Amino acid sequence: MSEHTAALRWSRHGRDFSYETFSRDHELTFENGQKTLASSAPAFLGNPEALNPETLLVGSLSSCHMLTFLAICAKRGYVVDHYDDAASGLLDKNAEGRMAITRITLRPKVVFSGDKQPNAEELAKLHERAHANCFIGSSIRAEVAVEPR
Repeated sequence: MSEHTAALRWSRHGRDFSYETFSRDHELTFENGQKTLASSAPAFLGNPEALNPETLLVGSLSSCHMLTFLAICAKRGYVVDHYDDAASGLLDKNAEGRMAITRITLRPKVVFSGDKQPNAEELAKLHERAHANCFIGSSIRAEVAVEPR
């Protein structure tokens, strides 16, 4: 077991506080001390220069899937040279009619080297196993699709 933390800091800074005018900008500080500017998505009056929760969720799933995939490949004797993903998340109404990230699509492109190369079926199974063992994938309700490129 492990615990993971993030600290959030927001202040009005004397600005007007109405739905249209309050600042969505806030600072996230992660357990290793890294800080980032976060906000809501621009569609919700947020700062386009900042990260938003929806993008952070998509990035977290993409990162977790890749790290799990790399671990599985290493344990099975595959050598991965490059891994790129063009992940996207769909914000839509869920079955209860509430706004949610309802689908996240991962589009990994993996380059292997060495004598042991997975065929298309083996590659699909590696991604299936990565998804089944990804901590973030196991934590969310959104549908997750993996479409290797």
